[in-house]
Amino acid sequence: MTGSARLLLVEDDEVLRTSLAASLRAAGFVVSALAHGSELEQHLGTQRPDLVLLDWMLPGRDGPELAQVVRRRSGAAVVMLTAREGVADRIRAFDLGADDYVPKPFATEELIARIRAVLRRLGRLPTVVEVDDLVVDEEAGLVTRGGQEIAMTATELRLLGYLARHRDRVLSTTQILSQVWGYDEYADNLVQVHVSALRRKIEAHGPRLIHTRRGLGYVLQAPSS
Repeated sequence: MTGSARLLLVEDDEVLRTSLAASLRAAGFVVSALAHGSELEQHLGTQRPDLVLLDWMLPGRDGPELAQVVRRRSGAAVVMLTAREGVADRIRAFDLGADDYVPKPFATEELIARIRAVLRRLGRLPTVVEVDDLVVDEEAGLVTRGGQEIAMTATELRLLGYLARHRDRVLSTTQILSQVWGYDEYADNLVQVHVSALRRKIEAHGPRLIHTRRGLGYVLQAPSS
């Protein structure tokens, strides 16, 4: 499977909706965002999200009611976002068809991990990414270029997978450290060393794919891009 998973975020808080949508896009998802549940059915009629993120407390039709709409109108997974933490609320969410339930406040990194877990469980998380003649299969732990297998360490595979999922997008050192290593602070030369190792391995089988954008970060692009 190739491409990016499609997410639909329904959240009436504009600040949270904007920041969360940006974080999800940075994590490699294709994201649409709605402010009101009244727009959900129309969106489902024209789009096919893989997963819907629903705020519980929405004006008008609330999250639990909309979860039932998603179940009737599409095959998308449902993850509820809510400040309610009671056991009864969790049970209700699952009874109404939610695939997961994430209490607020939450760490964005945890939410992304749980979204990926739901998508992976349902077989909707793309695991194979192709860039030119480079094929990265993170689930199988396999990288090939021009049909030739390239040996990778676990860290190199995570780094290459992250760059490949965000092909044509410049990624800063801070973003890479956060998403690949889970670091919040700069680790001197860590990214540079691993990018250099990746380049040596990949360029042994073809033209350069990983480029440095001085002062900005790194980008993986096909030679013709």
